[in-house]
Amino acid sequence: MRNFKIAFALTTLPLMLGGCAALGFGGSGSATAVEDKSGDSWMRMDQGKATPSPAPSRGTASATPEPSVSTATPDPSCAKVWPRTEPVFIPVEVTPGAGSLKVEWPTQYDSDYRVAAVPQELVSGLQPEPVWKTVAAGTEAAGTSCAVSTTITGLTPGAAYIVWLDAPNTGYDWDGTRHLYSGRSGVVYPK
Repeated sequence: MRNFKIAFALTTLPLMLGGCAALGFGGSGSATAVEDKSGDSWMRMDQGKATPSPAPSRGTASATPEPSVSTATPDPSCAKVWPRTEPVFIPVEVTPGAGSLKVEWPTQYDSDYRVAAVPQELVSGLQPEPVWKTVAAGTEAAGTSCAVSTTITGLTPGAAYIVWLDAPNTGYDWDGTRHLYSGRSGVVYPK
């Protein structure tokens, strides 16, 4: 039995030392660099077959596409021209009144609207949620096909506010996000 173990060890020794090459599966087992007559360097992977050496490749830079924003085409029959500072903002005009703010804006896509007078007084802790007033397109007393207006009442005279305007039904993009059509005023003070 002892002789069998020694004979087995001696027959498997070339396999352990040579790996797959000892069985004829691996060729030389090493890669060598070779230069051909054209001056290009090649790497020899298998005996007799040269392959090109890997060359670093760089991608090309491309600009990120800008989001497309479209604004409603103004009605040519409207006499008032509304200035646009940014494509997604609906221009807002605010007229201070006694404890109130009259807000007017151009009609956008027959959407309904919501407005809020957001106080600018500093508060510690959580900021109070704005109180939104819903306004249907063209149903206010001063509403026309060109413009919509409403009055926000119950405000503190002399306090600073910014009016926010949102047109929530202006449609959706292909990915399901809502078109961003909104507006805001500068700081205004009710009388």
